[in-house]
Amino acid sequence: MNYGKYKFEQSKKEKEAKKKQKVLEIKEVRVTPNIEEHDFEFKSKNARKFLTDGNKVKITVKFRGREVNNVKAGEVVLNKFIEKLEDIATVEKQPKLEGRNMFTILAKKA
Repeated sequence: MNYGKYKFEQSKKEKEAKKKQKVLEIKEVRVTPNIEEHDFEFKSKNARKFLTDGNKVKITVKFRGREVNNVKAGEVVLNKFIEKLEDIATVEKQPKLEGRNMFTILAKKA
């Protein structure tokens, strides 16, 4: 068997396998702890669309200035998002505070 032909066949198989892979993206939705109801509905609708497209969604609550003293407000917003999207999403990473940002990651239910 010709080694060059063998290498060509291997590379062809690798390319085919690569075509069939789906690259998973993480879409981010940024909110503040004092988000208004209409804005919340708009952002949750976008997150729902991202989840139905098969992407993961990272919901980030950004604290500005003295807002970081009231972390509970950010937790409330994240839990509200989780409740709103629980019919199509599961929590992959629980809400976590890192510096001035608190985030959670949601993935589509299998």
